[in-house]
Amino acid sequence: MWNSTSLHPDYFLLMGIPGLENSHLLISIPFSIMYILSLLGNSILILVISANESLHQPMYIFLVMLAVSDVLLSSTTIPKTLSLFWFNSQEISFNGCLTQVFFIHSSFGAESAILLSMAYDRYCAICHPLSYSTTLTSSFIRKAATFALSRSLLMVTPFVFLLNRLPFQQSNLIEHTYCEHMSVARLGTADIMVNVVYGLVIAACATGLDISLISASYVLIISTVLRLPSSEDRFKAFNTCVSHVCVIVLFYTPAFFSFIAHRVGHKYIPLQVHILLANLYVLVPPMMNPIIYGIKMREIRQRAFTMVSRFVGGEHTVTFSLK
Repeated sequence: MWNSTSLHPDYFLLMGIPGLENSHLLISIPFSIMYILSLLGNSILILVISANESLHQPMYIFLVMLAVSDVLLSSTTIPKTLSLFWFNSQEISFNGCLTQVFFIHSSFGAESAILLSMAYDRYCAICHPLSYSTTLTSSFIRKAATFALSRSLLMVTPFVFLLNRLPFQQSNLIEHTYCEHMSVARLGTADIMVNVVYGLVIAACATGLDISLISASYVLIISTVLRLPSSEDRFKAFNTCVSHVCVIVLFYTPAFFSFIAHRVGHKYIPLQVHILLANLYVLVPPMMNPIIYGIKMREIRQRAFTMVSRFVGGEHTVTFSLK
């Protein structure tokens, strides 16, 4: 298990969901359905927005960024989880585990920054509509995308080095379905206080700041909407924000509980509950985001139906001509 030149194991063994091993195959059914829906929904969202120039607006471009981040977040973890459930493929190399840690946390950090940019977009659209077009420019969108990516990489890269410095001399069994920073760090046989503190600092300075700014933007949005004279205008303004608020709640809630369970509640929260929540935060938001935006945004819904109808109609035409 350990090579002769390093205190790192050659590989880790993912244990899945301890106590529910006999139910792994059954659990894999909803997991695989949610993953397929995630890939399908986000792919349609990306294709619809990319193919329609009328949708090349800041709000929709941010949606494409969100969809790409969702696909990366779920695809980093779920294929390996399903192979574990289906084929008992527990083994993951040490470097592969660190790579998974990197992409999980960087995707989460990028998505949090994208949600912040989307909240700012809604704030400008509702609170300062006259200056919206001059504020949300192509240059601003490029800067927002660069910020989301660079901040995420700068935050997450130290996680990899902090894990790589640890010796692993006792166990290589990870009680999880994928490699998460703290689940791997707890296997180390050295002091992991630096890992714990750095994780808390990043959560407070990055994710905590994002949540605070998003909340502040919606406080200003709500106060502006309530001052609108027409009830119809108030309804339209609220309606444009409902989908974004739903996505924010779906994204941060399971992630928050998973974070608390790792740092504080691992002694009080059953391990099965913790691991299921950790999987939900990489499955549910990527699956629900395109559904929510497809239902709430008429432009996306109409163009998606048109695209699917043309595709299906084209298939029928080809089939008929072949016959």
